[in-house]
Amino acid sequence: MGLFDKLKQGLKKTHENIFNKIDKLVNAKSDIDDDFLDNLEEILLSSDVGVNTTEKIIKNLKERVKEEKYERTDQLQAILRDELKKAFVSGNGEVKEPFKVDKKPYVIIVIGVNGVGKTTSIGKLAYNYKNAGYSVLIGAADTFRAAANEQLETWAKRSGTEIIQLAHGSDPSAVVYNTIQSGIAKGYDVVIIDTAGRLHTKVNLMEELSKINRVIQKQLPDAPHEVLLVLDATTGQNGMTQAREFSNSIPLTGLVLTKLDGTAKGGIVLKISSEMKIPVRYIGVGEQIDDLQVFDKESFVHALLED
Repeated sequence: MGLFDKLKQGLKKTHENIFNKIDKLVNAKSDIDDDFLDNLEEILLSSDVGVNTTEKIIKNLKERVKEEKYERTDQLQAILRDELKKAFVSGNGEVKEPFKVDKKPYVIIVIGVNGVGKTTSIGKLAYNYKNAGYSVLIGAADTFRAAANEQLETWAKRSGTEIIQLAHGSDPSAVVYNTIQSGIAKGYDVVIIDTAGRLHTKVNLMEELSKINRVIQKQLPDAPHEVLLVLDATTGQNGMTQAREFSNSIPLTGLVLTKLDGTAKGGIVLKISSEMKIPVRYIGVGEQIDDLQVFDKESFVHALLED
């Protein structure tokens, strides 16, 4: 199965929710009038696109319908596709050379609450960088849960990458220090740091993120080069809260959206990108090791709206 087919399969529930409703609406009404736009607004809101983002899309649609003399609903899809793409902040889908590093070691911190698919995302990231020809080292800094290390060790084996671990309950900063030291000494190309699957409401754990950041910067002043927040797409609006809180503790460079194949409300991707101004870097569309895709807004919108 090709990348686009996997994306389309992963977005099947959201596609059916949005496309089928829009298709039904288009067949029921022939004119683009206020009643039609009100119904379209309801469809977008029911898919977790969010109030602000939906209002912006509908406002732009109204202006374009008026200026460009669109009248019939069968002309709508092209304009809607354009407006959905515009909702993504600059940087989304514009990575020309994914999984290419320009610094060594290239340090990535991965953060997120428990249960969002953080460990599997790290395994898939490591796999992609290894496939691109880089040596990869994983630092298991989630020392609070023994199961987390075991999971990460399994994913490291599956991706063919190395891992550094300390005993359960060890200071996470010590793991980070050892990992960065080893990354430098042994000439690894990419270092990926796992962190405890913390609740964004736990102040001490959020402060620990800042400490981990400082430990890295003492050894590599220009690192980390990426800080990726993993969000579970099925949690919907709660993802916005998590993104805001985590960004207060450590500057985020991108988002990883997991479990898109499990929700009919994948519109949350537009909401978070548009309102948080943080690029979506990767999306998870399945459970296999190669199911983490570089986010591309063209493909995303195409998979969402094409029959």
